[in-house]
Amino acid sequence: MVQINHLTGALSWLGRQGTRAVAALVIIGIAAPPLGTLFKPLVTETIFVLLCFAFMRVDMVAFRAYLKRPGLVLAATAWTSVLVPLVFASGCLGLGLPAQSPHLFLALMLQAIASPIMAAPAFASLIGLDAALVLATLITSTAIIPLTAPLFASLFLGPALSLAPLDLGLKLSAILAGSALVGFGARRVFGLAAIERRADAINGGNIIFLFIFVAAIMENVADRFLAAPLFTLALIVLAFAIYLALLLLSVLIFWRTGRERALALGFLSSQRNMGLMLAATGGALPELTWLYFALAQFPIYLGPYLLQPLARRLLNRNGRRR
Repeated sequence: MVQINHLTGALSWLGRQGTRAVAALVIIGIAAPPLGTLFKPLVTETIFVLLCFAFMRVDMVAFRAYLKRPGLVLAATAWTSVLVPLVFASGCLGLGLPAQSPHLFLALMLQAIASPIMAAPAFASLIGLDAALVLATLITSTAIIPLTAPLFASLFLGPALSLAPLDLGLKLSAILAGSALVGFGARRVFGLAAIERRADAINGGNIIFLFIFVAAIMENVADRFLAAPLFTLALIVLAFAIYLALLLLSVLIFWRTGRERALALGFLSSQRNMGLMLAATGGALPELTWLYFALAQFPIYLGPYLLQPLARRLLNRNGRRR
């Protein structure tokens, strides 16, 4: 019992570190390549566990509140699930990327096709954004990805993706349905009140599994940087540029709904769940695609830490939010 209390205390402390712990994951993952080698075979399982954590803590009251006024949620879902992939595809095709760098094109399109990360509501809450709106849009976007992902994969990727579009949709459905079943089952067994009492410890466990995922995909980043520093830096700049472009474009599109909602939806749209695509493809992706996915974690996990002061200032945290 004493050991369990110590473990729970350690997890709770880790969970209270919030955005700082999330940002540190990337640095530690790069600095410890042997851990990446150890964890790489566990990517699919790790993503599944992270999804279970997310479904276990879904705030159904907040979700139902937005569903009573579904207009904004439907518009945001259409943007992040349908229009974003079309924008990516138009840009990539216009630049001739499929011919010039098919593996980078594959990475960018899988990024665009992906739904937002399941941790987005928790990150939004840490920053001070409308987590309920983020949650509602996340659930609807995730629910339709088994339909949208195969469609866009068939339209734009074709033979570039080793997995058939139908198989991609089936695997996504299995991962999401299985994790939802486990997550909601745990919620029913333990009760929402008990889960909320242990929120910090659960956050700590979530961070540990996030670290396993980040370490796994960061396995070769240090070596690739030493071998081709300029190319690696260029990919990092590209990842940040796409992250910021999605964030700002989404904020502009939804600005009339209010600055807090616009920033929340911008943040959600920029947090693409590339890990889910890795899990669905079983990691059977070209080396350059893997490398871009790894480097694209920099803005995803550093973003909440970097955006927190800006969000507080923009939303006038000490006064009335607009």
